[in-house]
Amino acid sequence: MVLQKTPVTFDVSVWELFWPLEVGARLVVAAPDGHRDPTYLSHIIADHQVTTMHFVPSMLAVFTAGAEPELCGSLRQVFCSGEALPPATADAFREFGSAALHNLYGPTEAAVDVTYWECTEGDRASVPIGAPVWNTQVYVLDSRLHPVPVGVHGELYLAGVQLARGYVGRSDLTSDRFVANPFGAPGQRMYRTGDVVRWRADGNIEYIGRRDFQVKLRGQRIELGEVEAAVLAHPSVAQAVVTVHRSEATGESLVGYVIPVAGADIDTAVVRDAAAEALPAYMVPTRIIVLDRFPLGATGKLDRGALPEPEFLSPSAEFVTPRNPIEEILASIFADLLDAPRIGVYDSFFDLGGNSLVATRLVARVNAALGSRIGVREIFDAPTVAALAARIESEAVHNAERPPLVAGVRPDRLPVSLAQKRMWFINQFDLDSRRTTSRSRCG
Repeated sequence: MVLQKTPVTFDVSVWELFWPLEVGARLVVAAPDGHRDPTYLSHIIADHQVTTMHFVPSMLAVFTAGAEPELCGSLRQVFCSGEALPPATADAFREFGSAALHNLYGPTEAAVDVTYWECTEGDRASVPIGAPVWNTQVYVLDSRLHPVPVGVHGELYLAGVQLARGYVGRSDLTSDRFVANPFGAPGQRMYRTGDVVRWRADGNIEYIGRRDFQVKLRGQRIELGEVEAAVLAHPSVAQAVVTVHRSEATGESLVGYVIPVAGADIDTAVVRDAAAEALPAYMVPTRIIVLDRFPLGATGKLDRGALPEPEFLSPSAEFVTPRNPIEEILASIFADLLDAPRIGVYDSFFDLGGNSLVATRLVARVNAALGSRIGVREIFDAPTVAALAARIESEAVHNAERPPLVAGVRPDRLPVSLAQKRMWFINQFDLDSRRTTSRSRCG
């Protein structure tokens, strides 16, 4: 039993949809946004006895923290790919249940997965991406396309029958990424991944990081240059830089730094809205910071490491303290998850640095503390303490007023439905109709 929960825009969904057809397994399709809700996933696993699932590592961490282990006993194998798998996440999953955890690696250009590794308790320092799958070749090469020794960093190149031929309509990008394969037959090519790795002595590969400015954020591949171009397109922006900010409280998020055009004032909210019209939601910077100038290194190049740390502040004009017990509990949970000194009832969860991953933790904490049944969607619709408290209070009143659902008395002869009455009338009105069928005769 395979649970299909990956959005179909993500290449990982391909194997979730087609693998059950190849092996004769059953497929359960999760509800939209259901992959973000650990409680929902726990119940769907229990209800359908799901045995196989896939997670992006960041979502696996959220799942193990918020799911109910007693409902997930049917799991037999869990696959991870899309970004580096931290050892702490793998350790937490081993404590969560007994299912085997497999770490996979592979870009879309090579038909998704090209290496595999079954995680063990020995993966303390790092989790390898493993060895190549069948009919696939991998090479760790230096800048001259020479193989590097075991333990030495090099760039990962891929080859095999599953390799794409290139990018449609992008001959420049194709020639840059798909290069001649010096280790294969004439005419064969290999794909330059841009990932830095190294061979281990046991024949498996250890992932180190990215060589260029292409990053992965919560499993989505992002070209920082593309985001910078979208921000720079606003007429009030003279220069733009986008980086990935890492926070222990909220995880990773995109942060943009801009320098205004001479004499112009930048409205960061307007710039974000303009970027959102040109980019997918996951590529829009969480926060944009206005600077007078960018920090430069000794060579005159941009020093990304010297960019100031972002401060996530709510734009609410007035700080209002919680006014009732529910708001006090919500403000306390907000402050704990966002590592904020204080939270006002009109402070927005997302303006303070929250994201969809932290929202799943917020939902679990709030439901456990207040006995509510809110979902992640409610956090997006009501991101402030005041709005979310009103939703929870309204839900409690609605549930209290709703009459209990009980089974009625079943008669010996069931009455016909309105649709059946209509069919019977048409049948009696036009007895010679050729459309009359045995299904339209109601007694």
